[in-house]
Amino acid sequence: MVNDDAAEMVPLLEEELRVEKQSVATGKVHVRTVVDSIEEIARAELDEEQVEVTRVHVGREVTTAPEVRTEGDVVIVPVLEEVLVVEKRLVLKEELHIRRHVSKEIVEVPITLRKQRAVVERVARDGHTHAEE
Repeated sequence: MVNDDAAEMVPLLEEELRVEKQSVATGKVHVRTVVDSIEEIARAELDEEQVEVTRVHVGREVTTAPEVRTEGDVVIVPVLEEVLVVEKRLVLKEELHIRRHVSKEIVEVPITLRKQRAVVERVARDGHTHAEE
């Protein structure tokens, strides 16, 4: 019979793993913006319209007022006058003949356009910098 007190004790061991993380700076990044100015010429075509008015004497009696009308590129506007006779009559006194003249002019105006760009500079641990655009 074996005596339990005389038995040899064997310790049981267990290993544990502990993982830790540590932040380490490997470099820096500087970001700045740069505004570049670019000289450009702005071009546009401008239309100018002039009106020529010609008075055409008519002096004809009418019973009703004529309508404004267009003949080709001329707009005709009747001008009426009432004259006193023994009776009242409608007389077409004159017509205004209106002609349009269109001219074009190209203008050039210098303007400054601004364009922004970002410059990124990376600074390594050893102090060297590297720029990216």
